[in-house]
Amino acid sequence: MSIALRLHAPLVLPCDPGCSVIRDAVVDIDETGRIAYCGPRSAAPERPNDADVRECGGILLPGLINSHAHSPMTLLRGMGGDLPLLRWLREVIWPAEARLRSSDIRAGMELGCVEMLRNGVTTSAEMYFDGEAVAGAALAVGSRVVCAPAVIATPELDKLGGWQGMVNGIDRWIDADGLRFGPGDRVELAYGPHSAYMLPPEALQAIGESAQQRGALVHTHVAETLAEDIEQRKQFGSVPELLEKLGVLDGRVLAAHAVHLSNEDIELFARRGVGVAHCPGSNAKLASGTARLVDLLAAGVPVGLGTDGPSSNDDLDLWEEVQLAGLFARTLSGDANALSAGAALLAATRGGAEALHRDDIGSLEAGRWADIVHLDVDNPAFATGLDVPDEQILANVVWAAGSRCVRDVWVAGDRVLRDREPTQVDRRAVQAAARTAAQHVRG
Repeated sequence: MSIALRLHAPLVLPCDPGCSVIRDAVVDIDETGRIAYCGPRSAAPERPNDADVRECGGILLPGLINSHAHSPMTLLRGMGGDLPLLRWLREVIWPAEARLRSSDIRAGMELGCVEMLRNGVTTSAEMYFDGEAVAGAALAVGSRVVCAPAVIATPELDKLGGWQGMVNGIDRWIDADGLRFGPGDRVELAYGPHSAYMLPPEALQAIGESAQQRGALVHTHVAETLAEDIEQRKQFGSVPELLEKLGVLDGRVLAAHAVHLSNEDIELFARRGVGVAHCPGSNAKLASGTARLVDLLAAGVPVGLGTDGPSSNDDLDLWEEVQLAGLFARTLSGDANALSAGAALLAATRGGAEALHRDDIGSLEAGRWADIVHLDVDNPAFATGLDVPDEQILANVVWAAGSRCVRDVWVAGDRVLRDREPTQVDRRAVQAAARTAAQHVRG
């Protein structure tokens, strides 16, 4: 067995289906950047003499997966912060986005990637304009991205051209570069139709067909607010029913938000294997409601967690979403057992991978990419020690630790965050570039 790097830690949370806790554990990474072994040190394979060994005095777990984001919107953070969704988009966000240049999007995405790495997020599912700028930024910082260039039809963004041109551009990109590229397959290409209320049915059907021909993911907003898709509900019953009738659900689909779903919608998503990105923080800030997380999970719908854009959240801290998901699930159900700490952690890791229809990330299992987060336990959250029951470890990780405990991050075996600072880019230079870009966008 070829082992390039061995990480040893007092505790490893592999985020297997049972959310187990492994003590005195080892994670071996092979030369390709994939996990070769994860388990107790006593059962680890013999280490080659040339393998690098690092002692991590804390907790190792998979990189978190932000299953729905618009990270270049770091440049728009705080704008229109007290408006409901549709007014916020039309009066503030779309006019500002009309002024974005490719270099601005690149700067905003680099800042978003740095922010996410410092929060332990190794993968983000991005829906935004200028996919090449988004992908280039992720590669520069060392993050993993599922890049779904946005497809939208609205007068405020006429400069982007028609939806047909946007779809043709994604088709050409995938045909030229393939679905995945970059070191460690860091970039996956997808289609990002904004929503059923911002695109005609023929656009959604064409996107579904293009995506299915290429095996690509369709990443779209669904039922975020009650006011957004009134016409679609009148005509088709619901957006999920519309997507089913158009054949979109025949392929890989990620439905962002999914707040206002009927029982029939949930059953349809479960039957068709549609992933859902639950965004409790953004939905609460915009007063959109909250998704029926307990019902979705009970039906077998793959659910991940998302931050949404950093101008509607207003950060990219997925640990907050883990806590909010649990709090809202318990509050809505009146049941303190509605979502356990382990289940909440799985939603941010393994569940995010399943929602994205991926089986190569989200867990520390042999064969998956070595996307790993190291939590520092020299922190009040763990002051009572690690020699406590497994349930207490999980509770402290989910309810007490948070992003402040993230110390180091590896993506595909490459260390991209060391002592909370990115290794591939200079954080202060990234922040300065974003400041300049934001000044241009504000006009």
